[in-house]
Amino acid sequence: MAIRWLVLDVDGVLTDGRLYYGDDGQVLRAFHIRDGSAIVLAPRAGLSIAVVSGRADPAVRRRMAELGVPEVHLGVTHKVAVLRDLAARYGVSLAEIAFMGDDVQDLPAFEVVGYRMTVPDAPPEVRVRADWVSPVPGGQGAVRAAIEHLLAQRGVRLVDVAWQVLQAEDPVSGDG
Repeated sequence: MAIRWLVLDVDGVLTDGRLYYGDDGQVLRAFHIRDGSAIVLAPRAGLSIAVVSGRADPAVRRRMAELGVPEVHLGVTHKVAVLRDLAARYGVSLAEIAFMGDDVQDLPAFEVVGYRMTVPDAPPEVRVRADWVSPVPGGQGAVRAAIEHLLAQRGVRLVDVAWQVLQAEDPVSGDG
């Protein structure tokens, strides 16, 4: 069965897991631009993206809005409930959902999805339960690698999806 949704944790997956606090208490994170590019392209190849995180941060909501992510669930304690709700609302089975997490609080989600993904610096308890471990750490292109991996299982290359999008949006005709 093909994976139709990739659900992502934020801290440690979309980011490197570090939180920077400004003097005013503002929390700052860095998101990798190539992860964002892959998130934008994935739905064009039939892979929907959702985000679920234990932390509620307006910056995360803003970044996901910029990328057009339709399902953003922040401040979530029970990620399994979100996964079940997502499956029910979109008419997919949990077996058609991949989840990418990086820490022990993500293990319950690992138990219910069809494909478990993590980052190389995840604790051993997480890595041993994962079906796939990214070759690069969170916040450094791990999500792009995950999307490329899932699309490759369908025989699709992300670069080909990007090329199709660019050709469709290119206002220059072939007349020269």
